[in-house]
Amino acid sequence: MADPRAESEPLLSRARGGSGRDCPAGSPACRGVPVGPGAEARRALRFDQAVVFIEDAIQYRSIHHRVDASSLRLYRWYYSDVCQWVLSLTIFLILSLAFIETPSSLTSTSDVRYRSAPWDPPCGLTEGVEVLCLLVFVADVTVKSYLVGWAEFWKNLWLLAYLLVLVVSLLDWLVSLSLLCQEPLRIRRLLRPFFLMQNSSMMKKTLKCVRRSLPEMASVLLLLALHLCVFTMFGMLLFTREKQDDGQDRERLTYFRNLPQALTSLLVLLTTANNPDVMIPAYSKNRAYAIFFIVFTLIGSLFLMNLLTAIIYNQFRGYLMKSLQTSLLRRRLGTRAAYEVLSSLTAEEEAHPQRVGVKPQDFLQVLQKVQLDSSHKQAIVEEVRSYGDDVLSADEFQKFFHEFDRRVIKEPPPQPEYRSPFLRSAQFLFGHRYFDYLGNLVALGNLMSICAFLVKDADVLPADRDDFVLGILNCVFILYYLLEMLLKVFALGLWGYLFFPSNVFDGLLTVVLLVLEISTLAVYRFPHPGWRPETLGLLSLWDMARLVNMLIVFRFLRVIPSMKLMAVVASTILDLIKNMRAFGGILVVVYYVFAIIGISLFRGVVVAPGNSSLAPANSSAPCGSFEQLEYWANNFDDFAAALITLWNVMVVNNWQVFLDAYRRYAGPWSKVYFVLWWLVSSVIWVSLFLALILENFLHKWDRRSHLQSLAGAPEVPYQMTVELLFRDDLEEPTEEELVEKLRHHPHLRLGR
Repeated sequence: MADPRAESEPLLSRARGGSGRDCPAGSPACRGVPVGPGAEARRALRFDQAVVFIEDAIQYRSIHHRVDASSLRLYRWYYSDVCQWVLSLTIFLILSLAFIETPSSLTSTSDVRYRSAPWDPPCGLTEGVEVLCLLVFVADVTVKSYLVGWAEFWKNLWLLAYLLVLVVSLLDWLVSLSLLCQEPLRIRRLLRPFFLMQNSSMMKKTLKCVRRSLPEMASVLLLLALHLCVFTMFGMLLFTREKQDDGQDRERLTYFRNLPQALTSLLVLLTTANNPDVMIPAYSKNRAYAIFFIVFTLIGSLFLMNLLTAIIYNQFRGYLMKSLQTSLLRRRLGTRAAYEVLSSLTAEEEAHPQRVGVKPQDFLQVLQKVQLDSSHKQAIVEEVRSYGDDVLSADEFQKFFHEFDRRVIKEPPPQPEYRSPFLRSAQFLFGHRYFDYLGNLVALGNLMSICAFLVKDADVLPADRDDFVLGILNCVFILYYLLEMLLKVFALGLWGYLFFPSNVFDGLLTVVLLVLEISTLAVYRFPHPGWRPETLGLLSLWDMARLVNMLIVFRFLRVIPSMKLMAVVASTILDLIKNMRAFGGILVVVYYVFAIIGISLFRGVVVAPGNSSLAPANSSAPCGSFEQLEYWANNFDDFAAALITLWNVMVVNNWQVFLDAYRRYAGPWSKVYFVLWWLVSSVIWVSLFLALILENFLHKWDRRSHLQSLAGAPEVPYQMTVELLFRDDLEEPTEEELVEKLRHHPHLRLGR
């Protein structure tokens, strides 16, 4: 165990403009300084601290952790790729247990009419895997608690919640074993998504934004509830049973029989899922009744629902910017802490420093130990070397790390050099972009030929088709793709060819097509009139070759960058995919929790027809009902089936069918579950996703317009992240703010 006094060593104890020389041995300022070869030990410790602070800045981590030598080694080990991979794998395993443990999802179908008995794992099998995962989490929270210090641990609500969840999970696990895995409810299954949330800082920020946006969302939801109630009462009064009009009577009996049914009908109409069905009975008798439904839809769906989306977007953007402001402060604080540590080393080594700062050679030595991708590291090294031997000021030191906010554009490897003029001409020809255009035209002809034969053979029985011409064309196209790949390798070189992702995709696709084509010719021989490869199993080799051949359509994605508007849209989609981990994680959490709750509430309530009086046969079921539509696979009998059922309700198409069926099978209170799921998934999460799309697209569009307004300004490709998305709106922290934060570091003393 390291000397605890080392944590309070005055690493930054030099006064502004002071010499900062080593203090006399035994003085209070020197307490905790390593003994032995003192200067070398202090230098190594300063370097290790600077390395960790820079890595904290890169990853937007807090620097408020222990900084003694042993703690720094533990800290870097904890955040190593191996440890983080083990932790991620553990989270994946414990979440995946829901598919295996009782009720198991290991059946070919979830349809209650055809489903076989699911596998019931023996007691202790999944529980053994689960306790191993929990022990990993115990070690995780223990290491985190030690690194931040126990004083900081009790202030960190996430760590306290982490500890509480682990205690409850372990106690619930013991209860399961004591009851031989026959307990009716496992509380720990609901708590498992917490392990995913606490491991993602971006998910924490998103949850914080949602929580702070709830008051504004609640005001609009209250208006929606008032809107529903008012129009429900109007509907109940409008379609009364005293009037004997056929249209009114049908409307009342079908949609306005009682208050709960009327409220449900209008709630579904709010999502337009039952439009115009709910209006037709009354409208068919008198067109004036359409006014009621149109006004309801205009106010609810087009005004209030979109207002809710606008509020979520506005609040999400505001609160997310505040969270990202904190992330920016962490990055600047980490780099400033590294600067202060290294500059204090400079002050100690020089008796009369002419300028306070960091020696470039010290910074380069630290940078070699930092876990950073080679492209960014090389760019920073080149900039540092350009300063020569002059010490680096705080501003200069900070500017180096602006490279983190940019994507370094890699240069392709040099092309092969040929002596022959003929080979050089061929290299120029096959390396030109027009050769790519020719390949795209050939790929277009390939697709058109496939589509033409699909249309031609649409009405021909499979046994009567003649694939002779298509087989010959397929051979010709594959040979061209092979020749194109070889010629590009000749022109660009192997590494130059593999440098471009589009070439890698084309080459991989060509190799797969070539293997399938050779296999097809070996099995079915060369195409001839009347040639029709018969299907062996699910697909023949010929069918597989045609399916893979359709992937050639992705070659046309390379033309997108030349089309400005399409390039903005495409880059927005790609950036969304890259940055959807936090939002996807939130969706995983809500799906997981609602699926577990659904299993607890509705497991076994949907039974096959003939086994219960509640499930009529298909022939006697009303049109449009759960039974008539044969929605038997939509149930909560296992975790996988619950996920698919929740997805179908989230899409809200025909979700009134689920409301009606589970009302009959499980009781009227089941509607509360489905309405809550609709609010969380279709309203809140989809609105958050829409907010991210709008911010990403508008940011790129504004940036594109700005670049176009600059005469001759080249547009530099860059990679958008959630942090970069709001970077222009964030404020750089001041030097006073950074110094003040460092003064309050729990394990450092800034003696200024």
